[in-house]
Amino acid sequence: MEESKLMFDNCSRGNESSSNSKPPNPLAGDRRFVASATKKSLVRHPSLVRTKLSDVPLEPRTATGDHATEYLPILRSGAWADIGSRSSMEDVYVCTDNLMSHHRTSSNEGTHAFYGVFDGHGGKHAAEFACNHLPRFIAEDEDFPRQIDRAISSAFLQTDTAFAEACHVDADLASGTTALAAVVIGSSLVVANAGDCRAVLCRRGKAIEMSRDHKPCCFGEKERIEASGGYVYDGYLNGQLNVARALGDWHLEGLKSIDGGPLSGEPELMSTRLTEEDEFLIIGCDGIWDVFMSQNAVDFARRRLQEHNNPVMCSKDLVDEALKRKSGDNLSVVVVCFQKQPPSNLVVPRGRVHRSISAEGLKELQGFLDTLKD
Repeated sequence: MEESKLMFDNCSRGNESSSNSKPPNPLAGDRRFVASATKKSLVRHPSLVRTKLSDVPLEPRTATGDHATEYLPILRSGAWADIGSRSSMEDVYVCTDNLMSHHRTSSNEGTHAFYGVFDGHGGKHAAEFACNHLPRFIAEDEDFPRQIDRAISSAFLQTDTAFAEACHVDADLASGTTALAAVVIGSSLVVANAGDCRAVLCRRGKAIEMSRDHKPCCFGEKERIEASGGYVYDGYLNGQLNVARALGDWHLEGLKSIDGGPLSGEPELMSTRLTEEDEFLIIGCDGIWDVFMSQNAVDFARRRLQEHNNPVMCSKDLVDEALKRKSGDNLSVVVVCFQKQPPSNLVVPRGRVHRSISAEGLKELQGFLDTLKD
């Protein structure tokens, strides 16, 4: 099978915007195992059913519809990363405002964009591999974009399987990574997460979390882990990892095998229909969320965008602020704006003032009125 050319030239690891060159591919020159990766059938434990948020209406996503009346966001993106206090950089991000142009000659299905952050552990290779290959597996899936949920879930599992084969070829690649991908198709936003990266949507100043942190101690994850033969010790999966889902980590005994295991590589998906009220999306690795609450990050980013309306500068501002707040991890952020203009000032409507008088005041008033009668 002919290998398609990898075009994600903005997959990055350093202090730079999304237009810079990609990091080195640890498997450049020999990717035959990638071509042989096949789609895995999805067998879900009950705890892996999509979480539905009351604040985020979930709608079916298809390639057809009334695009004449559908709101279409104007995408502008930027990113920034910093090594922080760590001795090595294991975070990777990617920004692709036009996904289809990298893989297909034409598309009449509207906007297709891909944004992702990958937080590596035990080395950088798994994060770089996922950053380079996950977008391609999604874009080249025969069901994309008609069955986007299935295509994204399949691409995560294909990436995981392909990396397992890569590690079999070269054991020095052994490592793992959390992964969060945001895909925009027309007016639909779909977020897929495996790990503790987070995506937060700003809807008229309100923070709406589009992902859930997958920690081993969370009830749903703990239940799935124990059903898969694993355990949680002191907040760690099998006493080894502080995340319940990740790509890679095939070298860690008892966590993952081709038949399954307590460490899952399958993402949890959340989605919403974008409207004029949606202003921007923040995607960050856990080093950001260690020092920012979701609403706090939205408030901070919104003020910065009102000042300069630049998603690259806004990403840098978030990273710099996290450094000031003493985050102890690598830091990487992607900001995706959905409109040309900066966020508007929010006008809080003033409610009617209801005045009342106390019983003591009424008594004094009655006494005063009685004196007038005299």
